[in-house]
Amino acid sequence: MPIQRKRFTADQGRDLASTLVGRIRRLRRSELPEDTIELARFLIGKVLVRENRRERTSGRIVETEAYPVGDAAGRAFIGMTAANHSLFLKKGHAYVYLIYGSSYMCNVAAERPGIGAGVLLRALEPLEGMSVMQRRRGTTRMTELAKGPGRLAKAMAIDQRCDGIDLCAAGPLWLGVGDEPRAMRLSRSVRIGLTKETDRVLRFYERGNAYVSGPRDLRR
Repeated sequence: MPIQRKRFTADQGRDLASTLVGRIRRLRRSELPEDTIELARFLIGKVLVRENRRERTSGRIVETEAYPVGDAAGRAFIGMTAANHSLFLKKGHAYVYLIYGSSYMCNVAAERPGIGAGVLLRALEPLEGMSVMQRRRGTTRMTELAKGPGRLAKAMAIDQRCDGIDLCAAGPLWLGVGDEPRAMRLSRSVRIGLTKETDRVLRFYERGNAYVSGPRDLRR
C-alpha cells in the first residue's frame, strides 16, 4: 500500500505554529556565544520573531553565515561608519542594510561594543503567520517564503526601521529559543555569492531542511 502522508489544512498549520511559538522564550544576551563563528552555529534552530502592526510572524533559523572580525567580505571591514554602526553594537543587536537597491539583509551583531562583526540570517522555516508571509512575498509556496536573506527580510517585514533593534529585549523583532529544541543535523560550507574570502567555510545550515537556500551541492 502507498504511504499515507499526513497533511495539514492552513488553519491547522497556523494552530500548530502558534502552539510552538507559545513555548518560545526570548534569548538572554548572556546565552549568546562570545565568538562570531560560534554565534552563527548557535543560532541554527533558534527562532526569529517579528511583531508588526498586530501581525506576528516567526520562523526557525535554518541557515546563517558568519562574518568575523577582519573578514574582507564583511561589512565591518572598512571600519565603523554611519551606515554600519549597528554592527559595532553589543552582541545581539540587529544590523539591517539594503543591497542592490531592493533587498534588505538582516544580521546579528556578534562581538563586544566597538568591535565590528556579525552573523547574516539566510533562511527561516516559517512557524507562525504563514498567510501574512505569503501575502508579503506574493507566493503560496511554503519553502520559498523565507529561503534566502532577501526573501527572509521581506517575509518578516524587516527593513531599515529594524536596524539597531536589541534582539534580546522586548520589542518588534527578537530572538527566541524553544523549551524542547528538536533534533537536527548541522552542516557547514563556504558562503554564498561572495567575491572575497570565498574559501572560508563559515556558512551553517540544517542539513536536509527544505527551507535552506543555495545550490543543491551546498544543501547536502
